[in-house]
Amino acid sequence: MRQLRDPVWQVRGTSWVWDEEARNQICVASEVWSLRQFLRAKGNWPDELPSNGGRTLVVAGLDGSLDLLTPDDAETWLGDAIKPAILSFQDAWGSEGALVFWLPGGHNRITVQAATDEVGWLCHTPRGHQLDFGRILWGQANEYPQEILLRDGSRPAGLFHLRIT
Repeated sequence: MRQLRDPVWQVRGTSWVWDEEARNQICVASEVWSLRQFLRAKGNWPDELPSNGGRTLVVAGLDGSLDLLTPDDAETWLGDAIKPAILSFQDAWGSEGALVFWLPGGHNRITVQAATDEVGWLCHTPRGHQLDFGRILWGQANEYPQEILLRDGSRPAGLFHLRIT
């Protein structure tokens, strides 16, 4: 998977971030939206985003919501509720805004297959099932997501996708 050292993820595209330092670069805790707020805003986005000088929307709660669902229900919900909301955000903000999902435990839950760059989400125990994030959210366009690095030699802080189709 390609690596990204550029801060472009802070102002455009969609990212899944699990590193606290990365999240702190773009927002303070009081600016983070709940997943419920995000889903309710679909089609009626604010004129200014709450973080990063009006350029970024940070959303928390995706991980907890996925943990409450069975793997089959989680896959359906990602495709039927989350992806359309992401697409709506992209349509409204284009290249002028970034959508960031805050996943505090994501470094242990997001998996990347080195040979294929397929991205998965490991469901919480006891299910232990893996959701095919890439297939559901970006239609298996595995050449496009990039690992976010805050500095050379650091561990990935998240994943960035410029535009989901």
